Amino acid sequence: MKIVADKHIPFLEGVFEPYAEVVYIDGRAINHDDIVDADALIIRTRTICNADLLDGTKVRMIATATIGMDHIDLDYCREHGIEVHNAEGCNAGGVLQYVFSALYGVAARKGIKLDDATIGIVGVGHVGKKVEEMARHLGFKVLLCDPPRAAAEGGDGFCSLEFLLANSQVVTMHVPLDETTRGMADEDFFMLMPPGSIFINAARGEVLDDEALIQAIPKLGAVVIDTWNHEPDVNRDLLEMVDIATPHIAGYSYQGKQNATASAVQSVARHFGIEQLYDYYPEADIPDHDPIRLDLGGKTHGERAAVFQYNYPIFTDDFRFRMEPENFERLRSEYKYRREIYI
Repeated sequence: MKIVADKHIPFLEGVFEPYAEVVYIDGRAINHDDIVDADALIIRTRTICNADLLDGTKVRMIATATIGMDHIDLDYCREHGIEVHNAEGCNAGGVLQYVFSALYGVAARKGIKLDDATIGIVGVGHVGKKVEEMARHLGFKVLLCDPPRAAAEGGDGFCSLEFLLANSQVVTMHVPLDETTRGMADEDFFMLMPPGSIFINAARGEVLDDEALIQAIPKLGAVVIDTWNHEPDVNRDLLEMVDIATPHIAGYSYQGKQNATASAVQSVARHFGIEQLYDYYPEADIPDHDPIRLDLGGKTHGERAAVFQYNYPIFTDDFRFRMEPENFERLRSEYKYRREIYI
């Protein structure tokens, strides 16, 4: 069998070689000719899997080492018998760490009071639930908006988007990208947010209307953006205006990358019956990189800010990105994965 894989997926090289021919290619460069005789693809979001790529190929399995699947034409895959597997929840711990490092960081830098603040979480899947758990542990009030979950589980515990926006001092986005969420953070969205509130987007760039946010920034207290429209060609005007800007690395924790690669390998192994890899998990190759338990009990918001910044100095990532935004992809591919935190 033959596997074509994104060469930037960590821990992958050497895993399948005893069982298959493996070809490693930059994810953005993978094309039809590369995969015409491939049985499986192991990719990230930079490989667009649609009819143009897949028609006339042998591909029967696509494993993406990401949570999102908006880069894959799922209808096409269903119609053509191609199994698709994503890495659900793989980077939830990393995004949680990012959100609270960013939140406490901008609040400390700009003198924003977080006492009695309400955090509104838009999208409460694997990542949103982690953010909710941490927010409650830290004593924040929490509002949740997730229409699919509310429809499946009942409305208790959930609220409308309009109510959440009007009653939250912090709004953090964790929705998947689909036709119901594309462009949802628009002019009306930001008009509902109270003056001085904080906006964080670590979901997908396309859930945001750039011009609407640019117009709203003067009334907002702080803005944090990790995911951008038209990556890697980000909006430079928006980049200059936000308080924290990073190159789509919110989920780039060491454990998150281990989880993502493990998920991709296991799904391909099970599809093709490679029993030796059914329970594969990458061995750590960096000493002392286990997750860190944080003791935040009894600490003030200022002290918590120091703890989060010590464990993940997010302004370093912000500085590096602002220095060379044209190197968006290189900053991602060469990123030094950070240790996760837990409580």
